[in-house]
Amino acid sequence: MPVTNPVKKLELKIGADLLVNHGPALANNKTIRNYVVNRVENRMMTTLRETRKGHKYNPGVNDDRTAAGLALVRTAERALQNNLLSKAALRGIFDIAVKDLFIIQGERTACERFKEQYGTHPPALLLISPSKACNLRCTGCYADSGVNPEHLEFDIVDKIVTQAHDLWGSRFIVISGGEPLAYRSQGKTILDLAEMHPDMLFMFYTNSTLITDDMAKRMGELGNLTPAISVEGWKARTDERRGAGVYDKVLASMARLRQHGVPFGVSLTATRHNAEEIYSEEFMNFFMFEQKALYAWVFHYMPIGRKFTLDLMPTPKQRAWMWKRSWELVREKGIFMMDFWNHGTLCEGCIAAGRDTGGGYFYIDWNGSVAPCVFNPYSPVNIKNIFAKGQNLNDMWADPFFAALRKWQTDYKPENILMPCPNRDHNKDLRKLLDKYEPDPIDDNARAAMLDPEYAKGLDEYDAEYKKLSDQVWKTYYERPQDIRETELGKLPDLPHAA
Repeated sequence: MPVTNPVKKLELKIGADLLVNHGPALANNKTIRNYVVNRVENRMMTTLRETRKGHKYNPGVNDDRTAAGLALVRTAERALQNNLLSKAALRGIFDIAVKDLFIIQGERTACERFKEQYGTHPPALLLISPSKACNLRCTGCYADSGVNPEHLEFDIVDKIVTQAHDLWGSRFIVISGGEPLAYRSQGKTILDLAEMHPDMLFMFYTNSTLITDDMAKRMGELGNLTPAISVEGWKARTDERRGAGVYDKVLASMARLRQHGVPFGVSLTATRHNAEEIYSEEFMNFFMFEQKALYAWVFHYMPIGRKFTLDLMPTPKQRAWMWKRSWELVREKGIFMMDFWNHGTLCEGCIAAGRDTGGGYFYIDWNGSVAPCVFNPYSPVNIKNIFAKGQNLNDMWADPFFAALRKWQTDYKPENILMPCPNRDHNKDLRKLLDKYEPDPIDDNARAAMLDPEYAKGLDEYDAEYKKLSDQVWKTYYERPQDIRETELGKLPDLPHAA
C-alpha cells in the first residue's frame, strides 16, 4: 500500500538516500555486514516458524522458500567478503533494490496503476532475444542460432524496455539470443541498452567467448549487467556441444569478469547425458566457489529448436533425482540456484504469459514475435505490429491466447506443483489451447513439433510417468509436518540416475 503519512514518507526518503549513498560502504564493513546477515537470517527463520505454527501454505513449500532465501543471503555475503562486486555494481544493486523497497512505496506505482485498470498484477519481467546471430553453432540450440541477420532494431528494443519499466514497474530484463554480445543495431549493443536504463538490472545468457577485457571493464563500470554463462559440464562435455576450446574461453572470461567486479552466474542445460555431472559436488564446488559464480540457473533440455528430440530430456527418474539433489545443494552448501522445472515451489508453478498472480513474464524474439515463454514457442502477436498500431505492452498482454493460458494457470489445481510446465508437463492441455486460439509457431521447428503426433504421444507418456514419481515426492515430503517430513525424506527411494 502507498505510504500517505508525510512524516513516514520523509523517513522512508531519508532511509533510502542513506542506503543508496552509503549502502555499499556499509556492506563492506564486516561488523555491520555480519549484523545485517544475522538479522535477516533470524527474521527468515522466525517467519518460517510463524507460518508453520499458523498452518499457512504447504509446510514443505514454506521450507523450500526459506532455504532459497537463506542461500541468497549467503551468496550475497560471499560476494561482499570476496570483493566480487565493483563499486558501480554495488551501487546499482543498492539503488535498484532501495527504489523498490522504499522510494516508490511513497508514490502511486506503475504496478498499482496496472492493478487498478486490469484487476491483477502486471508481468514482472521480460525475456528478449534481440538477435538470432551467434558466433557458435551448438548442437540442439533451442533458438537454432548461427550466422543470421535477423534482429530487432535497437529503437524497438529500447521502447520495449522503457514500457516494461513505465507500465509494469519492471526493473529486471533478461536478454537471450542468439548470442546477446553479437547483437548490433543502429550502432548500439546491449551494453548501450543497459547504460540508457541505469535503474534496471540486465541479466544476459551468453557463451561468454566474446567477452574481452575492455568489455568486462565497461560492464564493471556500468554496474547493472550480469552474465549467465553457459556450460554443459566439464571441458569434454562443453567442447563437445559448443566447439573445441570453448571451455577454456569460458574460464578466461570468468577471470576477466572477476577482475572488473562484474557479478556472473552459470547457465546449465541438463540432459539425459550430463545431469549427474553438472549436479556433482566437484562441479558445483569448482564453478560456485573456485570460479565464484554467484548463481546457477538449470534448464532441463526441452524438445524444441534445432533437431529437437525427446531422447535428450532427462528421464522422469533422473528428474526426480535432480529434485532431491538440487535441494541438497541449496540447503547444505548455500548455493543460490533455480532448477526451473523442479523448483515450482519457489514461484508457484508456471510464470509464462505474464501470470496474473505476479512474477510472470513474456518472451519476445528477434522477429518481434511474442510468446508465453521461450520454451512455449507459439505467438499470437508481434510487438512491431503492436507498436505500429499505436498500442503498447498492455495491449500485447491482453491477447486472448495469453489470457487463456493465464486462466489455465489459475484454474489448474495441481495435486503437486512439481509439474509446472504447460509444454513439458501438461502438453495435452497446451495442445487444446493451440487448437482453439491458433497462435503462430515462431519458426519451422516449432511448427514441426506442433504437428508431429509422435511428439505429442511421447510427451504424454513422459507426463504420466513423471506424475507417478512426483506425486510420491509431494505426498511423502511436502504434505507432512516438519519432523515427519525430515524423517520420511531419507526413506524416499534412491531414485535411479541415468537410464
